[in-house]
Parts: sequence; C-alpha cells; structure tokens
Amino acid sequence: MSNRYILYSAQGSGGVAVEAALTLAGQPYELVESATFDADDRASGDRVLAANPMRQVPALVTPAGETLTESAAILIWLAEQHPEAKLAPPAGDPRRAAFLRWTVFVSSAIYAHYWLKDDPSRLVADAGLHGDVNRRLEERIVDCWRTMEAQLAPAGRYLLGDEISVLDLYVTVVSRFRPRRQRFYAAAPRLGEVVRQVDEDPRLAAFWPARYPFEPGWDRL
Repeated sequence: MSNRYILYSAQGSGGVAVEAALTLAGQPYELVESATFDADDRASGDRVLAANPMRQVPALVTPAGETLTESAAILIWLAEQHPEAKLAPPAGDPRRAAFLRWTVFVSSAIYAHYWLKDDPSRLVADAGLHGDVNRRLEERIVDCWRTMEAQLAPAGRYLLGDEISVLDLYVTVVSRFRPRRQRFYAAAPRLGEVVRQVDEDPRLAAFWPARYPFEPGWDRL
C-alpha cells in the first residue's frame, strides 16, 4: 500500500486532466508514463495492465490500493475526496446536476470517439476508408461541442462559476485533441474563453509545457 496516488497516464492524453486535478488539489502522485495509443510502444500497454485490463489511460491507484479507471469517474471521485480544493460543486449545490451531466457528456459523447479515431482499423478494415472515418468523427466531435456550447452558459469566469472545476480541466484537455482548438473555438466560442483561462492559470504554468506542450500549430486546423 502506497501513501500516495499512482497514476498511469501519458503526455498529451486524457490522463493529463487527472494530473492537472491532482496538481490543483496539492496531492502528490507517482506518474507511470504509459503511451498506450502508440502502436510501436507495446511496453506502455503492458505497464497499464497492472491497473487496467483495457490497456487504457488514465488509471488511478489510490493510497488505499483501490483502482479507478475512466477519466470522468476519476475526476469526479478526486473532487469528492478533496473538497478543500473546491474542484466541483458539492452534493446539494444547484450546480451539481450540470457538473455531473457535462462531465459525463465530455466522456461519453466526445472523448469516447478517440478510441476509433486513433486507429480506425479497430472497426474498419479497409484502409482506404480511414480518412472518411476520421472526417466523420471530427464532424461529430465538433457537433457535440456545439451542443454543449448551446446548453451550458458559463456562469462566471469558468463553466460553473468563478472557481475552476475538474470539468474545466477536462474540457481544456479534450479540446486540444484533433481537430484542434481552432474548430473548437469556432463551434464553442464561450467555452473557448474558459479554456484559454485554464491554459493561463498560473498554478499550471509549469504543468502544461511538461504534460501537454504548446507546439506550433496545436491550436490550428
């Protein structure tokens, strides 16, 4: 049993949102770098097997030895375990329903598409169709961001008020995935204003360059 969290994650992955949440909560953690999406790096998937038979990140092992998988579940659980960090509206708060709805929406309606988008051959054998599969997935992702934009009006500096939440971190990270930020900004300009603030949060100034670097063109089509 460890006295700290163990997190299986990878630079530029959805696990970065969990890393950011642990950072803002001031919780020490051991990072097990596992680029499971890299087909040439089989060792990464083998490492994750210790915590997740799906060979996917993120996977979090708690100080008590319990394992959590699924990014939305981990983020919600961490916010509940560390209420002093104020990373989510507590039970009974009128914003709680929106918090749960949209955190799960990002996971199920947007993030879930990347299992196929990262490797269309998982479901489509004809490599000649992979470009069309990617285009259709990107259109679906952008349409989901439009849906969120239309129904969730930021209630302050952030999505749910004037305090940053794990939902803000989640949207900030997933909006960096392809088709990149410019299409996200066009589809969801109000959400775009929020994620820019998260990008610039001074508490994460050293974190972003290390875990999801701003590379040339990252926010373009």
